Amino acid sequence: MTTLLHIDASARPGLSGTIAHGSHSRRLSHRFVSTWKTERPHDEVIYRDIGAKPPGVVTGEWIEAGYTPAELRAPWMHGVLAESDALIAEIRQADLLVIGVPMYNFGMPAQLKSWIDNVVRVGATFNFDRSLDNPYVPLLAERTRRTVLLTSCGSNGYGPGGFQAHLDLLTPGIASPLALLGLAEIHSVAVEHAEDHGDLLDQSMATALVRVDALVRALQTSASA
Repeated sequence: MTTLLHIDASARPGLSGTIAHGSHSRRLSHRFVSTWKTERPHDEVIYRDIGAKPPGVVTGEWIEAGYTPAELRAPWMHGVLAESDALIAEIRQADLLVIGVPMYNFGMPAQLKSWIDNVVRVGATFNFDRSLDNPYVPLLAERTRRTVLLTSCGSNGYGPGGFQAHLDLLTPGIASPLALLGLAEIHSVAVEHAEDHGDLLDQSMATALVRVDALVRALQTSASA
């Protein structure tokens, strides 16, 4: 059985094509998960809507608790790290992360940045060893965990080779910290032209949905191999 961790980061509620001002990234992520479940109904899905309920931001107390060895932490420190512990536990349980996220000002929403800051934690998801050429040691690389990144952006040309590729701070901003933890395999599908509306958006969405369905089939084949 495969466990999916489904994360939505858009501040917009609902799905585009269903309600006015619905989220395009949510539409892609829900399409992926519903298509997956159609073929594999017994697989588990853990759902976290961080767009509606963002994780807490990292504070000075969080940093103090996180850098204190677990056996030396005061009771209040465990409370401060409780949400981080829960988010990390979900990743540990998952085989496949499905993240629906829009591009805000060329990067990720603050909600997703808070999630990343909570799960990238020294001693919990990675270690730092200065004696190594690469001092960053991933702690979630004990088995393969794949990530599907389903994004939306207002314009176009942000993909590799695109005329605005240099402005894409979203994809590397997510892929780099996940790789630090040991989640290096990233698959992505984007819908573009969200601000253009009309035919350009409709065509981009139709293409993205076809790519989502194909990606589901490919990953399910891989999971069954």
